[in-house]
Amino acid sequence: MTSGGYDPDKDPQNPGGYPPPQGGGYPPPGNYPPPAQGNYPPPGNYPPPPGDYPQQGGYPPPGGYPPPPQGNYPPPPSFGNSPMATQLSVGTAIGYAFEKFKQNALVWIGIVLIAAIIQGVLNVVLRSDSIVLSLIFSIIVGVVALLIQAALVRGALHEVDGVKPAFGSFFQFGNVAAVIIAGILVGIATSIGFVLLIIPGIVITFFTWWTFQFVIDRGDEPIPAIKASAQAIASNGGTLFVLALALVGLNIVGAIPLGLGLLVTIPITIIAGTYAYRVTVRGNVA
Repeated sequence: MTSGGYDPDKDPQNPGGYPPPQGGGYPPPGNYPPPAQGNYPPPGNYPPPPGDYPQQGGYPPPGGYPPPPQGNYPPPPSFGNSPMATQLSVGTAIGYAFEKFKQNALVWIGIVLIAAIIQGVLNVVLRSDSIVLSLIFSIIVGVVALLIQAALVRGALHEVDGVKPAFGSFFQFGNVAAVIIAGILVGIATSIGFVLLIIPGIVITFFTWWTFQFVIDRGDEPIPAIKASAQAIASNGGTLFVLALALVGLNIVGAIPLGLGLLVTIPITIIAGTYAYRVTVRGNVA
């Protein structure tokens, strides 16, 4: 080393004279060791998360939801047989009655013919010069007439129920006493109305039109049946009055050919009136 502190023997690459670092401690640039090979799953194959979650693929595919439960829905209503008619018209009532009569014409003609024969025989046989006997016979004939009228109403009720009545079906009513009493009350009221003035008698006849229908069909007692008939007819008086006039005219036409047409027009009248009754009281009509 020379004076002035400069040592010519020193290594210019290591002026401090420190020993070089130990080699091999660090890898050369670009030669880093690869990372330790762990047990990582390949991409896309991650294990399922912990818990009880469903495995992928357990959901139904789009659109694959189960169909809704099939219910026992009723079929759409069929046309032809209406369980409950809601509107009354004169043409519909008469047309309905004619169709029902046509489907069971022999039975209806037979029952009307038998009724006419019974009435005729009683009128001939039950005659007397005695006032008392004449009155008794008149009562008997009148009661028979009431029962015949009730039988025709019973047959018409069968028709609107969708049942073709046989001969025996016309007499299937048990409340005979109520029928007779109701008929007598209506007859007395109508007679008084015709004696006083004709118009009151017509009005009473019109408003008591359905008395037997309420007695036989609903089982009403005589006075409640008369009241129910008046209330029901008053609820649709205009249409029912036109229907009554049409039926009276029909029977006048039926009586022209020696009364033979009544064998047809009387059943149509009874069925049409009973149909109108059921429609007005919101009953079933088949």
